Amino acid sequence: MTGQQLIISGVGGQGILFVTRLLAETAIAKGFPVLTSETHGMAQRGGIVISHLKIGDFSSPLVRPGQADGLIALKPENVALHRHFLHPGGWVVANTLPAAVDGSANGAATIDADGMALALGTPQAVNLIVLGRALAQGDLLFCSSKDVEEALREKLTTRPSLLEASLAALHAGIVPS
Repeated sequence: MTGQQLIISGVGGQGILFVTRLLAETAIAKGFPVLTSETHGMAQRGGIVISHLKIGDFSSPLVRPGQADGLIALKPENVALHRHFLHPGGWVVANTLPAAVDGSANGAATIDADGMALALGTPQAVNLIVLGRALAQGDLLFCSSKDVEEALREKLTTRPSLLEASLAALHAGIVPS
């Protein structure tokens, strides 16, 4: 692997940092170097949170505009806000209905993660559903769904009910009904 640069965005309380750390831990378990950085908005007011994740041999944690391989957006509006980070062949995976994301990015994939999370009874699981959708797209990410599941098991080993709900959300995104 030569490296991968990702932008993960949403609003405070959506679990942006959880997904970033989960992917970082997955990369570390696979033996890859990792750099992360995040910008926090005001969570009480639904402020924007953006996370930069670099897997591979990089010297700076920030993804420059036009350099990201992918954008994972947990809020539909953030696709327009953060699309400028993508390089010309970059991909988007977004929590939204398909009509809400134009096809100008290669590999654009959408999922109604809000609706699915409510149906699962875990409205806070939007982040893992969208991550599952990204994993379902094939080789967009540096890792497989099995790699992420292993990292989730390691991270939540002492919290079995949260682990079960997290795995259910991840699988819901991988195989949407």
